[in-house]
Amino acid sequence: MTPRTAAAGDTSARVPVDPPRGRARRLRGWKAFLRDVLVILVAAVLISFLIKTFLIRSFYIPSESMMNTLHVNDRIIVNELAPKLMPVQRGDVIVFRDPGGWLDGSGQIAPPRSGPGAALDQVLSVIGLTAPDSNDHLIKRVIGLPGDKVTCCTSLGRVSVNGVPLTEPYILVTTDQRPFSVTVPKKSLWVMGDNRGNSKDSRFNQDQPGKGFVPYSDVVGRAILISWPADRWTWLDNYPFVFANVDRRGSG
Repeated sequence: MTPRTAAAGDTSARVPVDPPRGRARRLRGWKAFLRDVLVILVAAVLISFLIKTFLIRSFYIPSESMMNTLHVNDRIIVNELAPKLMPVQRGDVIVFRDPGGWLDGSGQIAPPRSGPGAALDQVLSVIGLTAPDSNDHLIKRVIGLPGDKVTCCTSLGRVSVNGVPLTEPYILVTTDQRPFSVTVPKKSLWVMGDNRGNSKDSRFNQDQPGKGFVPYSDVVGRAILISWPADRWTWLDNYPFVFANVDRRGSG
């Protein structure tokens, strides 16, 4: 039989695509895809790091001092623009570094994690999902601003600011039997826990070098919401009506 000669336009005689070249093209496509994914991940981590460093940060609650507003192991989001760029107000819930001696012997700080859990916390902390240094910070509610005179207690066991007794709906224990009378110095705050019966706050640290006051320089930021667990997601209120009749005395 005479071999068939391919005529012009006869597609049956075309040479097939080189398989190795096709595989190489697909491989280059996968490499480009993985490169794009890596770039997106790196950018996301970088953005999260910058947000954590300059705008917001996550902390967990290691103690019962802010019950019932905050529960143990709640996760909170903290606005780090306060007080650097945004003013702190009475009633704000703030996170701050230990001014000196507050954490010693308090018995309220959870033990630090170790092993794989601690390593994972360190990694996630870079993008603000955890705060392994929460044990090194405290969280309380601002009661007195610079220049305020804060005293305790009235005949009904209430705290007064500039002579105005406060009705505080957020506290767990409604009476406070530890008497004090202080005037808040400049660039400092007087803070108290919502769980007045179990909070090593300004009242219990008057024998420390800072006299119980929290310097503005130690404030990390203002807690703005509970982010976890999901069923406790809520914005944190500073209850402005509680302090509505309190005139500010100092200039800060």
